[in-house]
Amino acid sequence: MKLLMYAHTWAPAIGGVQTVTMSLARGVAKRQEVHGGQQIHVTLVTQTPASGMDDSSLPFRVVRQPSMREFISLVRSADILHVANPALVPLLFGWLLGKPTVLEHDGYQSVCPNGLLVYEPDRSVCPGHFMSRRYGKCLQCNSESSGWAGSWLGLLLTFPRRWLAQRTARNVAPSQHIAQRVALPRTQVIYHGVAQAGSSAPCDGKPPVFAYVGRLVLEKGVPVLLHASSKLAQSGYTFRLRIVGDGLERSHLEKMTEELGLSDRTHFVGSVSVESIPNLLSDVTAVVMPSVWEDVAPLAASEQLMQGNLVIASDIGGLGEIVDDVGLKFPAGDADALALRMREVLENPDIASNLRVQAHRRGAEVFSEERMVREHVFLYQELFRHPTE
Repeated sequence: MKLLMYAHTWAPAIGGVQTVTMSLARGVAKRQEVHGGQQIHVTLVTQTPASGMDDSSLPFRVVRQPSMREFISLVRSADILHVANPALVPLLFGWLLGKPTVLEHDGYQSVCPNGLLVYEPDRSVCPGHFMSRRYGKCLQCNSESSGWAGSWLGLLLTFPRRWLAQRTARNVAPSQHIAQRVALPRTQVIYHGVAQAGSSAPCDGKPPVFAYVGRLVLEKGVPVLLHASSKLAQSGYTFRLRIVGDGLERSHLEKMTEELGLSDRTHFVGSVSVESIPNLLSDVTAVVMPSVWEDVAPLAASEQLMQGNLVIASDIGGLGEIVDDVGLKFPAGDADALALRMREVLENPDIASNLRVQAHRRGAEVFSEERMVREHVFLYQELFRHPTE
């Protein structure tokens, strides 16, 4: 079987979607699954230049920035086409050439012109203006960042993108949340998988440490964590904050930390390599994920569960679904509720220890890389056998 995977942006160091694509391509290529006497031969197509990456070391073929003629030839020769996010060109040629196409949704591009479901004027969660045909709201939403011409173009392109998504052989959602949000036919939920990791031991360090890991951008809700921490500090609790990551909001957050009187207990680590994160979190009491937007299926949450870390998370979108009942959750944007959860951890260490064990168990059962690969392989085989169903 020939599997053609398309990822418009693909460089594993960039972010979660690229990491998942790498894991899936590598896992499928290495898996000794045979159908019809043939192994699954994987080719990955991307518009991202190599920039020093050695593609020859990978167990699958990589084609970067192909010409249109070359890309059409690749689609024509493939048995299955897998598209990471609703990219118009591969979806169009998959449909025109009658190829069974798997569309993986790691964003909201099929229901939202900006792909985020964030209403830009006030950075609130979009109630679904495009799907409710409130197109004026969509234009207003993106006009400031893209200009009116760009906003019109983004809106117009969403129509064929959704039309093509409705005609794929299978839509794959990495969470029940996004499956409901995109509301497309033939949708199957396959959770993202992460590499196996040993369970971390309960932290007995003094003082307790709460950590945030991720981009420092508005939608991640770090100000909610800072305000909650300020409330705890004013109540006399002893703890430290560790902020791992970088982004546009860093200077604003550092200033807020100073204004809230948290500078002496907060460390902004900055951007670090993925490999160094487990060591940075080895002594933390809990990892806080205070997002104020609807994450699709944040890989960081799955990774923390797999490592057996206690997660305190906003109960919103795919984040709340992934954490489920093996972490502590609070209403998104509610600093008072987050402060109560953090205080609960400080006052009841046994609760934290028990949840760590449950988190590691859920991570291994639900979010393993092997399971993700296996479920995709079964799907490819099903479509190979019955391409028109």
